[in-house]
Amino acid sequence: GEGKPAALTPGVTIRAIPQPVTTVLPPLTPPAAATAPADDAGRLEAALKSGRLLLILPLFALLGLGLSFTPCVLPMVPILSSIIVGEGADTSRARGLLLSVAYSLGMAIVYTALGVGAGLAGAGLSAALQNAWVLGAFALLMAGLSLSMFGYYELQVPAALQSKLSTVSNRQSSGKLAGVFVMGAISALIVGPCVAAPLAAALLYISQSRDVVIGGAALFAMAVGMSVPLMLVGVSAGALLPRAGMWMDAVKRFFGVLMLAMGWWLVSPVLPPAVQMMGWVVLLTGYGIYLLAHRGKWVAKLAGVAAAVLGLMQLVGVASGGRDPLAPLAHLGAKHETLSFQRIKTVQQLDALLAQTGGRTVMLDFYADWCVSCKEMEKLTFVDPQVRAKLAHSLLLQVDVTANDADDKAMLKRFGLFGPPGIILFDKQGREIDGARVIGFQDAAKFTASLSRLN
Repeated sequence: GEGKPAALTPGVTIRAIPQPVTTVLPPLTPPAAATAPADDAGRLEAALKSGRLLLILPLFALLGLGLSFTPCVLPMVPILSSIIVGEGADTSRARGLLLSVAYSLGMAIVYTALGVGAGLAGAGLSAALQNAWVLGAFALLMAGLSLSMFGYYELQVPAALQSKLSTVSNRQSSGKLAGVFVMGAISALIVGPCVAAPLAAALLYISQSRDVVIGGAALFAMAVGMSVPLMLVGVSAGALLPRAGMWMDAVKRFFGVLMLAMGWWLVSPVLPPAVQMMGWVVLLTGYGIYLLAHRGKWVAKLAGVAAAVLGLMQLVGVASGGRDPLAPLAHLGAKHETLSFQRIKTVQQLDALLAQTGGRTVMLDFYADWCVSCKEMEKLTFVDPQVRAKLAHSLLLQVDVTANDADDKAMLKRFGLFGPPGIILFDKQGREIDGARVIGFQDAAKFTASLSRLN
């Protein structure tokens, strides 16, 4: 009965005790899953280890769709839009979709290949790609392509290649698709630096298991998800683009300026902030003056005024000591307190500090100048009063891996990271808190919840 404990039946005895046994008796053999990280990347890695493609592919495609609205992926939309506009006013929806598929396929294949290579190598390729030569070359390519939007030349495949392509399809169409595919492949460099939780999980899975089939399939599915906005651009081409006349020429010039802006944005991480801001001054004021000087409708005049004002804001900002192109006048207003980090460089420095925490918890932040999400965390998350209050009694450390030298690689390898952004939390004894890693951008509310593990 209920009052008779079954002494010879351990399971019944446990159920009869009012307090849960698990609070008193530790498990004899803790399951392997108990030591797995409980953060987003850890859960995704567990999904990958299940090996079920019917679960993995839709999951990572959905995650890719979410990533498609991040600052790292959105720049591909104007690039593809420029290509479609360059087709002319007679572009149909089917043609626009075909161009977007070619572009997206090029991006997805190269993105997957870079990810698999990074996973097998055990280090992120994003930092290696974020140097002046690679970014400068891509910026020059964007500038060169923008000239076609201004009517200086027409993109055309060489005649010899056209004659070969004509045997299978229309020569101009096939050649254009090949060029768009290559542009998509190059654009994968834009997506590469974004290390969010899904990408980190896939890279970690590949590096540990060497299973390029599952890991590569997850990366490709994620790239397909990121391509959804591009597909929508292609499908809507026939409905959104103007048909002919001066409007079409104005739209082409606008996309030419947009491509110049994209080139400058891509090369900005390797330029001093003052130089970045002066570039925006030239581009924005120049385009604004052009729109105001030429005859056009009130929409063009309004756009010209807006561009000129934005350019003048950049000029006033850089002249008055501002060094933030995204907020050129912020230094003139109220100062927002942010977190103050102690910079470290080597694993030895980190170990020394963790050995003597002084009874404080520790937060280690991985940062790089080219990391868009890192700067989002600085401007939107680290300034939040609740975040600063949570970390008021913690030791705040930061390692800058912009240089990607031997010390930076060793620090990343120490924690199995493939690049920033990444935040590691440690307890008062200097031990990493399981399942408390923050990979990718988190807003103030979510980051505050993540910091609850420090207590």
